[in-house]
Amino acid sequence: MSRYTFRLPDIGEGIAEAEIVAWHIAVGDMIAEDGRLADVMTDKATVEMESPVAGRVVEVAGEVGDRIAIGSALVVIETEDDVVQAPPAPPPATAPEPAPEPAKVEPVKTEPVKAEPVVAEPAKTDHVRVLASPAVRARAKDLGIDLARVQPGAEGRVRHADLDQFITYNGAGGYAPAGAARADEAIRVIGLRRRIAENMAAAKRHIPHFTYVEEIDVTELERVRAELNGAHAGRGKLTLLPFLITAICRTVPQFPMINARYDDEAGVVTRHGAVHLGLATQTPGGLMVPVIRDAQGLNLWQLAGAITRLADAARGGTIAASEMAGSTLTVTSLGPLGGVATTPVINRPEVAIIGPNRIIERPMFVPDGTGGERIAKRKLMNLSISCDHRVVDGWDAASFVQALRRLIETPTLLLVG
Repeated sequence: MSRYTFRLPDIGEGIAEAEIVAWHIAVGDMIAEDGRLADVMTDKATVEMESPVAGRVVEVAGEVGDRIAIGSALVVIETEDDVVQAPPAPPPATAPEPAPEPAKVEPVKTEPVKAEPVVAEPAKTDHVRVLASPAVRARAKDLGIDLARVQPGAEGRVRHADLDQFITYNGAGGYAPAGAARADEAIRVIGLRRRIAENMAAAKRHIPHFTYVEEIDVTELERVRAELNGAHAGRGKLTLLPFLITAICRTVPQFPMINARYDDEAGVVTRHGAVHLGLATQTPGGLMVPVIRDAQGLNLWQLAGAITRLADAARGGTIAASEMAGSTLTVTSLGPLGGVATTPVINRPEVAIIGPNRIIERPMFVPDGTGGERIAKRKLMNLSISCDHRVVDGWDAASFVQALRRLIETPTLLLVG
């Protein structure tokens, strides 16, 4: 009997192992040529493994969350020529359950879970068939989650990350009455969430952080932004981020230690000429940092387009591995949830991370044009920067932010070459 062993290929990036984050097959399943076997995660991205042959799955390597070495066996397949088809089972006395993996079903369109309130009783959705792997189905069953109520991800398939998102916003089962206590739940930290945990722990363990916060008047910038959006409605919407990134790119040549990476093992700091800007992005599976390459060469509208494209790709699971590596400086923004001030964690091996906070309106004293002052309503925003104190001194960080402040408070300077 002939068997084909599919070994985990060299995915590139110089990695030695990858983590299994989802199985699309189980022992005994039939797999078509180019059918999906599993999703594995490297330090940079999630990669889908496809079968080069058709046949029956007879062995799988490990469970979700396990790490396997490059070149080791991932799946063993009995090729189609040697597979004996089992006779059809007699019809059951009662109606069967819906097939766990329908061959061809259109993705189910569900409403986004964020906007869906928790209800006391589950909706009657027995007739709905949802695309999901056996592992996802088993986990959803254990948690008491109706998959038809979970917003699917890429290709209309519900994955573990989609379950995580549903749990975050709707609770483990999504059906508990208001005020009811839920049972304790142990969830393995795997996949992207494990990578985030490891990276954050390494950053805080190795980097002596310090954070500097300054208040910036963005009244004039918001006026200019509104005018540009009104005059160029067909070009998309400008948010604050393109202006901030432009200001950063104009300022870092004066402070090259900010746009740098520190290899602490080699004892080498590389001060980069180009700004490859990391954009911390919240996705259903956790925080990802896609990269805007050569941000210093893009105008406001090009930056706005790059921000939208990369954020959508990261959230949709379609971002390329090459767009997740090589950042030299990172910006993290929570938008309207930005709070009064933040102390962001550095994206190692970078040496700084910048965080704009929420814009609020407050009265403040401003010049009245006659040498005196008057009280006026202004739009104010705190800007945070966390730095690696091994590389960046407090004076340098403060001076960098003050230079940023001058550009942001005089936004016409950002519109000239």
